[in-house]
Amino acid sequence: KKLVRKIKSAVTDSGAQVIFDPVNKPGVSNLLTIFSSLTGRSFADLEAAYAGKGYGDFKTDLADVVLEFVAPVQEKVRHYLDDTAALDAILAAGAERARGVAIATMELVRERVGFLPLPPGKG
Repeated sequence: KKLVRKIKSAVTDSGAQVIFDPVNKPGVSNLLTIFSSLTGRSFADLEAAYAGKGYGDFKTDLADVVLEFVAPVQEKVRHYLDDTAALDAILAAGAERARGVAIATMELVRERVGFLPLPPGKG
């Protein structure tokens, strides 16, 4: 609901034409860029689809496209927030991988700078 409200209240420009013109219609051009990026449709195709229609129709359809795009992400986030043990396990595994990379990187830095290597277990 919040996302739909944000899109419908997004800044547009004077007039009601849905055209891509970043200089004279930066608000609508920004929304067209989002729409195009999420659907793969060209600006010309979107302009033709909304010729004679107002910003309301365009923003409603854009909201639907954005919701379709973010729904899987939101579902995954909800899953991890509901299963904090799984989230903690993923974070711990990531930290362990990062630690391994950091140790190897620091060993290389020490070698290149000319410092003595740290004793085993102190890395």
